[in-house]
Amino acid sequence: MLPALLLASRSGFAAARTSEDAFGSSAVRDLARTLAGKPYEAPDEKLPSGLHDLDYDQYRSIRYLPERALWRGKNLPFEAQFFHRGFFYKNRVNIFEVADGKATELKYRKADFSFGEKVPAFEDVDLGFAGFRIHAPMNRADYYDEVCVFLGASYFRAVAKGQTYGLSARGLSIDTGEAKGEEFPLFKAFWLERPAPGATSLVIHALLDSKSCAASYRFTVRPGDTTVFDVEMSVYPRVEMQRTGLAPMTSMFFYGPNDRNDIDDFRPSVHDSDGLAIFNGKGESLWRPLSNPRDLQISTFQDLNPRGFGLMQRERNFFAYQDIESSFEKRPSLWMEPIGDWGEGGVKLFEIPTKEEVHDNIAAFWQPKNPLQAKGEHNYTYRLHWGPDSPKAHSRARFTRSGIGARGEDARLFVLDLLGDNLKGIDPAGVKGVVTADKSEIKNIVTQPNPYTGGWRLSFQCQVKGAPIELRAFLAEGDKLLSEVWVYRWAP
Repeated sequence: MLPALLLASRSGFAAARTSEDAFGSSAVRDLARTLAGKPYEAPDEKLPSGLHDLDYDQYRSIRYLPERALWRGKNLPFEAQFFHRGFFYKNRVNIFEVADGKATELKYRKADFSFGEKVPAFEDVDLGFAGFRIHAPMNRADYYDEVCVFLGASYFRAVAKGQTYGLSARGLSIDTGEAKGEEFPLFKAFWLERPAPGATSLVIHALLDSKSCAASYRFTVRPGDTTVFDVEMSVYPRVEMQRTGLAPMTSMFFYGPNDRNDIDDFRPSVHDSDGLAIFNGKGESLWRPLSNPRDLQISTFQDLNPRGFGLMQRERNFFAYQDIESSFEKRPSLWMEPIGDWGEGGVKLFEIPTKEEVHDNIAAFWQPKNPLQAKGEHNYTYRLHWGPDSPKAHSRARFTRSGIGARGEDARLFVLDLLGDNLKGIDPAGVKGVVTADKSEIKNIVTQPNPYTGGWRLSFQCQVKGAPIELRAFLAEGDKLLSEVWVYRWAP
């Protein structure tokens, strides 16, 4: 029984108002199911007048005091710090600590924050929070590094050892890319389970709400050389959900060696991710380099029971970016691994034109073929790998760089580099490049070892009069596949 957890509030959230409430393994799932049975109510965005119109610099000057962190000084392997409401983050998020089978609400205290001189004065009232971040001794034993952040709508992101923040994940996407506009679900509340001394993982529960559905999440976070999130999700639709994005992720691609049209910049590349990788249900590995198109591009990779996909940052050399401040070479890749069979559907990729690197213009997610039915329960389990690479699905070579240049008015030269242990010592005479394209003629296919990288290079020319053109390429030795499959949409 969850009597206090199920108290109604103005925001429609069943928020705990007593000091302690029993908390079982199904508590948040039960909350989501109950919430979905009620009409949707907009989130609480009321703020004191001094906070309502903060600009970016004012909001950035508000800091949570590290010495007030949850679990600080208790010799526990994790700590939590909290974000203030304001600027883009106006909606209230309630946060609880779970210990000894009970959930206790963490109260907002103005004294837990420092405020810059430009932040207007405001009354000290119970504001709740905007989100939180988790710290753990990931890079060295005597310092608690920032591991992950949950802040804004249903966004969250994480890093692995030695990395800096880059792309983000989301709890759920609804109607992304639709003409009627996208619906943005919100995390309304979180429950942080107090870790045991010496624990290597932290459990975080979340309640999501939106016009179309409510949902519950259980994240098990394991920081390390690769930071892993085990995610258990239950979705309760209020209405039939025609276009739902599961395990959505968003990133930034401004330009790279395959796409730097009309960009005048000292840096060779600027991106948080350089490609979409897919390991499909047929056992085929695909690599799709990202682009910053002139017009919106939407691609769908149909599949049955996918084995994984992710937005990856494969280029790890500083000299590919030459940006000392941004350190794009240290941005994490994000790989999603479904647990169990997810049925029919497709990996959707959105590439949105942008003229600035400050915008996340890339989105990818799994979209089930069938709608999520109203009044039902839809359960999914998956694993997110944040780190330098994806788990290796096979021993075949992988594409590491895609370069594109002009060859006259109506042709383009594609130069693709590959790396893989299986290419070392192989007889060049037996290696062939297989390239196909729709609406176009492929010429001058060349494969050769690359002595500077220790890998191989595949190049070819393509006539580009009938753009957009769908291209597909791989290396083979006779009937043996030597590489993953490179897929690309070229458009002027």
